[in-house]
Amino acid sequence: MIYPLGGLVIGALLGAFRAKQRGGKAADMAQWAAVFAMIFGVIGMFIAVIITRQYV
Repeated sequence: MIYPLGGLVIGALLGAFRAKQRGGKAADMAQWAAVFAMIFGVIGMFIAVIITRQYV
């Protein structure tokens, strides 16, 4: 079940990068990273559930 964890990491990196592009400070980068990590983590969980239901 690496997909949710991968989603969290990728989401956090993308969120922090996006906040940095918009000129955000450290708190902005942390907030964007947290939100993107949650979104991508949920997407990763759905992918894991779909894969598990198809092949098990």
